[in-house]
Formats: sequence, structure tokens, C-alpha cells
Amino acid sequence: MLTFISYVQTFLTRSVKREDDDRGATAVEYGLMVALIAIAIIAMVTLLGTNLAALFEQIANAL
Repeated sequence: MLTFISYVQTFLTRSVKREDDDRGATAVEYGLMVALIAIAIIAMVTLLGTNLAALFEQIANAL
């Protein structure tokens, strides 16, 4: 997962236009956004994964 985050951050950093003087700040902002999105995805997968496993087990038992 960290490799994916690093790849996305590198991609976003390279795609930022180099004309502005605040390009370092922009790269940091993109990095923070990617990190927050990754944290949100990990939290949702963790919460939903447990509930989905229980639901599928209940369905399997009913069949």
C-alpha cells in the first residue's frame, strides 16, 4: 500500500507545472491529500471487510 501511495505521490509531483514558485508547497499538498485518501480507504476496507465476512458467512449457512 505504501508503494502505491509513493507511486501516486511521485506521479502527481511530476505532473505539477514547474512554472510556479510554490511548486514545493503544491507537491506537499498533493502528498497530504493522497495520504488522507489512503487512510480513509484503509479504514473503510477494515470496517467493511469484517461486516462483509460475517454477512457472507450468514448467507452460506442459510444455503
